[in-house]
Amino acid sequence: MVGLRHRTGAYTREPDEWTPALLEKVAWRREAAAEPFRGVATSDGIQRGLFPLRATGLDVRPQRQAAEDYLALLAPKELAEGRFSMDDVTWRHWANGARYFLRHGLCMEDLDEAERRAIMTILRRSLSPYGYQQVVDLMHLNLTIGELRGEEHLLNEWMYWFSVYGEPESGGPWGWQLDGHHVNVNCVFVGDQMVLTPTFLGAEPVIARSGKYAGTAAFRREEAIGRALFTGLTDAQQNRAVLADELPPDLYAGAFRDNWELDYAGLPLGELTVEQRETAVDLLGLYIGRAGEGHSELRMAEVLGHETFFGWAGDPGDVFYYRLHSPVLLVEFEHQWGVMFDNDEPMRHHIHTIVRTPNGNDYGVDLLRQHHERFHRH
Repeated sequence: MVGLRHRTGAYTREPDEWTPALLEKVAWRREAAAEPFRGVATSDGIQRGLFPLRATGLDVRPQRQAAEDYLALLAPKELAEGRFSMDDVTWRHWANGARYFLRHGLCMEDLDEAERRAIMTILRRSLSPYGYQQVVDLMHLNLTIGELRGEEHLLNEWMYWFSVYGEPESGGPWGWQLDGHHVNVNCVFVGDQMVLTPTFLGAEPVIARSGKYAGTAAFRREEAIGRALFTGLTDAQQNRAVLADELPPDLYAGAFRDNWELDYAGLPLGELTVEQRETAVDLLGLYIGRAGEGHSELRMAEVLGHETFFGWAGDPGDVFYYRLHSPVLLVEFEHQWGVMFDNDEPMRHHIHTIVRTPNGNDYGVDLLRQHHERFHRH
């Protein structure tokens, strides 16, 4: 039977003891985030010209107004701690673990009810109803593990750090970041274009069987439709899709891997039948559809304009990993070994996912580059 791990001092806001190993880990993360940003790419390097700066016609005033309303609630000290310039390195300090070093911005646990509501309004107006509810459910599941461990003061629905970047009041590029255990969302607006990556979402457990949010479940569709896509392939197609028999040790393009190199591998979706392709598009939609109305449709059109490769590892009847990879999208899904629970092999009650925009447009970097070249050349 799987039980809970109990690690004294492992999940405090600041470690009880800064051991050499912990200091080395923090130093590595700082160094990785300080590397000049390139973006996830193949061994052929960055492919340019994939993300043209353009007007979409979408109304982004509601998101901007929500950000202004939130900032207006903050005291001067909170403003100093909770907002950053667009080029601040803290964009790249997000981490999905429960340790709280390298966090930045304002912790929602420390904010009053009005400030929390204002943050949730920014999220609600930026995300689709599905995407918003998924983020909320994962925050709730963070309380579930806190209840199971008796550590609600460390693991709960408000132990997340929120940051605003840029100056939404000025009409220029701006964005926000939500950062904490299993919920890391980066959202950037350049004009009326929106980039919602990197987005890391995970849960352990994926179902709350007790506690305040009993019945909450996460990633049921991501798991089921991913499995359906693989099992619906012919034997020959499955052989093309399989990357390995065993799951990788972790997601390839997770935290502090903004410049990861990953070549295309697996089965091209262009070789699927009409029915198989419908399943693949449904799966893509779960990840792309987290963005708000209009933005998700534009993003889907962008993704469908390129060949996407479907890769698989593991057993569809047990635990598995899959990815969807194209020049403009990287999605990874994986069952994980226990961190809060004591299973040392992957199990289905712990899931990690990541969505990235390869070739230099995570954090909207490529759009921001074009914006500065066009409007701030001098």
